Amino acid sequence: MDDTSQLPDQPGNRRAEAQFIVMAAAAGILTGTVGSFFHLIIDRLLTWPEVLSRHLEGAWLVAAAAVITMCITVASVYFVRRYAPEAGGSGVQEIEGAMSNLRTVHWRKVLPVKFLTGIAALSSGLVLGREGPTIHIGASISAAITDFFKVSDVERRGLLGAGAAAGLACAFNAPLAAVLFIVEETHNQFPYTFRTYMGVIAAAFFATVMTEVIGGTAPDFSMSVPAPALWLLPAFVVLGCVLGVVGVSLNAAIMCASSFVMRMNRRLPFVMPALIGLAVGALFILFPRAVTGGENVIVMMARDHMALSALLALAVLRYISMVASYSAGTPGGIFAPMLALAICIGLAFGTTLEGLLPAGTTVPLAFGIAAMGGLFSASVRAPIVGVALTLELTGAYTMTLPLIATCLTANLIAQWIGGHPIYEQLLERTLSQAGVHPDRMPKRQGSGIA
Repeated sequence: MDDTSQLPDQPGNRRAEAQFIVMAAAAGILTGTVGSFFHLIIDRLLTWPEVLSRHLEGAWLVAAAAVITMCITVASVYFVRRYAPEAGGSGVQEIEGAMSNLRTVHWRKVLPVKFLTGIAALSSGLVLGREGPTIHIGASISAAITDFFKVSDVERRGLLGAGAAAGLACAFNAPLAAVLFIVEETHNQFPYTFRTYMGVIAAAFFATVMTEVIGGTAPDFSMSVPAPALWLLPAFVVLGCVLGVVGVSLNAAIMCASSFVMRMNRRLPFVMPALIGLAVGALFILFPRAVTGGENVIVMMARDHMALSALLALAVLRYISMVASYSAGTPGGIFAPMLALAICIGLAFGTTLEGLLPAGTTVPLAFGIAAMGGLFSASVRAPIVGVALTLELTGAYTMTLPLIATCLTANLIAQWIGGHPIYEQLLERTLSQAGVHPDRMPKRQGSGIA
């Protein structure tokens, strides 16, 4: 960390630090407010299948839902490509590129396009998360602040990180995980000084305050499980091994599907987004748990007791629908869909184990919770964030040791079988398409700790 920004005997330095913290806090307040309404609007619009079902039924209902999602998907992709191509997908890789001075945050275009098309895409039923757009929106708000106040390059990059942290904190009501995300995921891009680090904390704090004022104070996926016995920890290690393989596979599938859709778009523009929209819209009626970002699905999965076959079928469907939805090119993140996929896998694992061990010795939900952190760690390669995010989301602090065991193992397995962090891969592709040589991009290793 650069110590030049933390000399207490320099009044000018203290004033500059205070100004930066105020800017970061402002970014947090604005991001928390905009992001909260972003989420509330999506929640309200996601009820459209229920409204449609009051007027149609049977095959007509399925066909109408498929056409609606198809039209929304195609329209979202059109507006993204036409007005702000960088607004497609998650946006995390764009922010990492901007903090490395390899990309520019065109906030005047990104803010309206990401907000409006993000609402459209996520409320259509596509299997995408709210956190990606919210992170990009938060960083774009920070970019607007830096343009207005004409800050230094270090402060500009620091505020981008603060805005991104505010976006993640708002998306999941998880300020600690948001700060750790910047520390662990963007440590090669983020300019560490005393003021920038404090700015990230301030932005995450104020974004969470606004989120709780507008949307409530409970963890997003409140769950309660008894602490698993210590002798069950090896089972969580085995689960971590499974998730390490799934995480690498998921990353590869996302990259391959996205590349395939890009190639198809050069020959037949909008055909693949249309087909993806048709399939997702039909599933929204036929098998609603297989689509949407998954926030409600996670809550239902934790509450219901599904059979092993149903859990495995849902895991396969959500894996495919998540990969397809992200490849369409609309705004949307991967965190929430990944967590929903993970709880399916974890519950299936726990249900299988429950059938092998004496009654009452295992709780499948404990493995579902652990899997949420484990799959995140295997894909994003940020195990500390995986632990903190899962604990903050669920409030299940009895799961601390099993979560650490699962996340540690999943991250190690993903590293050992040659996996790479998903955002590193997405950024490499983005830079390659922009004609930027990959050697200019900071490299991460393993869990993100150099």
